[in-house]
Amino acid sequence: MTFLHPEYAWWIAMAVAVLGVLRWRLRRRFVASTTVRWLDAGAYRASPVRRLPLGILALALLLLGVALMQPVLPYAQTEITSRGLDIVIALDLSSSMLEEIGRTRPSRTTFETLTFGSATTPSKSRLTATKDAIKSFVASRRDDRIALVVFSDNAYVISPLTFDHDAVIRYVELVDDQLLRGEGMTAIGDGLALSNDLLAKQASAAGARNRVVIVFTDGENNKGRDPLEVVGESNAANIRVHLVGVDLEAEVRDRPQVQRLFESVRRYGGRYFNANTAREIELASQTIDRLEKGVLVSRPFVRNAPVYEWFALPALICLVGAIGLRAIPFFVDQT
Repeated sequence: MTFLHPEYAWWIAMAVAVLGVLRWRLRRRFVASTTVRWLDAGAYRASPVRRLPLGILALALLLLGVALMQPVLPYAQTEITSRGLDIVIALDLSSSMLEEIGRTRPSRTTFETLTFGSATTPSKSRLTATKDAIKSFVASRRDDRIALVVFSDNAYVISPLTFDHDAVIRYVELVDDQLLRGEGMTAIGDGLALSNDLLAKQASAAGARNRVVIVFTDGENNKGRDPLEVVGESNAANIRVHLVGVDLEAEVRDRPQVQRLFESVRRYGGRYFNANTAREIELASQTIDRLEKGVLVSRPFVRNAPVYEWFALPALICLVGAIGLRAIPFFVDQT
């Protein structure tokens, strides 16, 4: 416990001293015979209990003085502010995303055998597996604003940045092969450029949210802007880009242009994930979820809780008790 005005203690001590001196100087004097010394014997002395009102009054004044010094209890608190991210998910809707994920691609010599052989159970398409991973990712990002962009020949905004994650998940569920009917190319650069533009236009008023773009694609850029150039623009705008290759064919992955894109993403702080199965796509999204966390701002501060009532209330009770006792003849001080 501390006091906001400890200097008041000196004034209170001086006031008590002045009252003591005045009481001593103004004490009534009596003329008595020398036989009064006989009354000095213990049998004739007044009971100390008669001084009880004075003691209670002194205690009341002491408590009141402590209350006037404004006692407080200092205690520390920590203010934690969670600051999420602005995340744009760019989803490839080229025609190849409808193929089964992880399937063995037949050669020309085995085509007839596979065609007329025994039937196999179809697995998820690349698009379906990617949609499942995106929905899990969105559901786990509580403090983030999330947007959805799709691209094929061109890029389109499906959902702007929003905290309504249920709405984003519903939009993801509605995405299918009919959404961009008539298109089938892979404009990664245009999808990323639209994501950058969306982040710039919907920048938070506080201006303190980190910005991320996650691109899901199963092919190389074959239409629109050069993605290498757009990744550089993302870096200049402090936007981090992650790239998930959805069942990307080895011959596509090994091409110099594609490798340069991977290197560019890594150079600017992003990650590339090669996901050949539905499980690997899910793991890639979980890894990004762990990498991209919002900032927790911790700011400790000390707050003084006033506790003057702990002393003021007992002082009032003591004062009332002292006055009440003085109304009893036994406690009346005649001297």
